Amino acid sequence: MRLSAMGDVAMTVPVLRAFVKQYPNIQITVISRPFFKPFFDGIPNLSFFAFDEKERHKGFLGLLRLFNDLKKLKIDAFADLHNVLRSKVVRILFALSGKKTAAVDKGRKAKKALTRAENKIFKQLPTMFERHVKVFEKLGFPVDLSNPTFPEKAVLSPDILAIIGENHQKLIGIAPFAQYDSKVYPLDLMQEVIAQLAESRSFGKENKILLFGGGEKEIALLDAISKPYENVINMAGKIRFQQELQLISNLDVMLSMDSGNAHIAAMLGVKVITLWGATHPFAGFSPFNQAIENAFVSNREMFPLLPTSVYGNKKVAGYEEAMRTIPPDSIVEILNNCN
Repeated sequence: MRLSAMGDVAMTVPVLRAFVKQYPNIQITVISRPFFKPFFDGIPNLSFFAFDEKERHKGFLGLLRLFNDLKKLKIDAFADLHNVLRSKVVRILFALSGKKTAAVDKGRKAKKALTRAENKIFKQLPTMFERHVKVFEKLGFPVDLSNPTFPEKAVLSPDILAIIGENHQKLIGIAPFAQYDSKVYPLDLMQEVIAQLAESRSFGKENKILLFGGGEKEIALLDAISKPYENVINMAGKIRFQQELQLISNLDVMLSMDSGNAHIAAMLGVKVITLWGATHPFAGFSPFNQAIENAFVSNREMFPLLPTSVYGNKKVAGYEEAMRTIPPDSIVEILNNCN
């Protein structure tokens, strides 16, 4: 299997967990960048093959080397869960060698109809999880996602406990950023959410808010946001990625934009509250196993062209403030009521 961006990779994990549970005699090899290996740690009958995009597997000749490397593993079938140029090349090579192959249908035509300004067809499209299941069905392995399994909460390392403390408050994660500005809740409103959460209690426990992000600019912003509060901690830049996964698995709830953090929390079995701006859950990118009421969408009566984009990379004049229609009080209420 060939995978790419963080959210895309995280969305495959619940499907693979279901697969190995239902087909315990089948061995799976996941092919992806080394960075994503921790996503798959602990999944039985699954091994990880690191795709070396910078050297050994770079370019067309590199893809030929990748195919030859994979052939040594005696692979019987190739499931392409990414369906981009590089994975297509490898898929074709497997097909030419007589192996069974199948690729994900991304539903581009339906997504275009959902996001266009005129003659918009506003309806729920298949989720990425359903699309991944279809790939395995084509290979002769139907997968049932109705009874999902999740990993146990990780044991937190002394390094993490030194930062967040060892007392048992309610742990609320907040990942306030996304790849595109059109998917980011306005900073002043997010600060209002954090201020209310920091001062309130839920189910008799004080809230402890952990902020997640990356990059110098985000770290500086999160430092400034957390500074006034003892129970708001900026985790960005303080722990390694694998430790971050351990910490997220211990959250009571994660508040995220339409971003990779939502999918990471969901794959670990954490309740996720998502905020949607230019994008919409109907495109099929809701985090796994989350109730629809956990998704707050911008007001379509005021902004009828929503969703304007599948990924948030398209700007529409006059729609910059769409997320201001999501009230901070509603977000705080649902977070405080999660247990």
